[in-house]
Amino acid sequence: MQKTVSDARAAIEGIKDGMTLMLGGFGLCGIPEKTIAALAESGITDLTCISNNAGVDDFGLGLLLQSRQIRKMIASYVGENAEFERQMLSGDLEVDLIPQGSLAERCRAGGAGIPAFFTPAGYGTEVGEGKEVREFNGKPHILEMALTADFAIVKAWKGDRDGNLIYKGTARNFNPVMAMAGTITIAEVEELVEPGELDPNQIHTPGVFVQRIFEGKNYEKRIEQRTTR
Repeated sequence: MQKTVSDARAAIEGIKDGMTLMLGGFGLCGIPEKTIAALAESGITDLTCISNNAGVDDFGLGLLLQSRQIRKMIASYVGENAEFERQMLSGDLEVDLIPQGSLAERCRAGGAGIPAFFTPAGYGTEVGEGKEVREFNGKPHILEMALTADFAIVKAWKGDRDGNLIYKGTARNFNPVMAMAGTITIAEVEELVEPGELDPNQIHTPGVFVQRIFEGKNYEKRIEQRTTR
């Protein structure tokens, strides 16, 4: 199966209005910035985006928020994006805020074919409203449903043409679990190598989960918050 595509524009072929996307990364670390930029240029709209957070005002998913391409955000932390706040408070953006561990596990469960699981996180709060509750070891747990997506979009440090991926440092966050949970998974990598060049013991995402892969160029790798003396 030929998995390599020329660039981000080719990678997003088939993404249509109204689809659900998973996008890896944590803050601005390990985000698929080239693919997000291609989505911003595409004009595709009415998207449901599942991501730990929503970028910043002029970068990452913040670009899609500015152009009103996102209808709903399923996320954990959104505190660095003023446009996100404005749209949420005005009712222009539907938002489902999920505890971070629950978000990760819902993605992992989706990739593993597990439809739902019980967790104590969120019990007794707005997160748990309307959800089934069971008691385990004397402690109440709420039922959380797995998450899947039409497309999962991830960013890796290295990948090969068979789709095997290695993430670097903190970028090994939501990327591995989301790569498992997309009907089609797109991977952008900083370096694309030939099959056999990656150490099998270092591979984080096996190529069986990846359908499209391309090598990005000139990554910005912005720092979300920089503190200097």
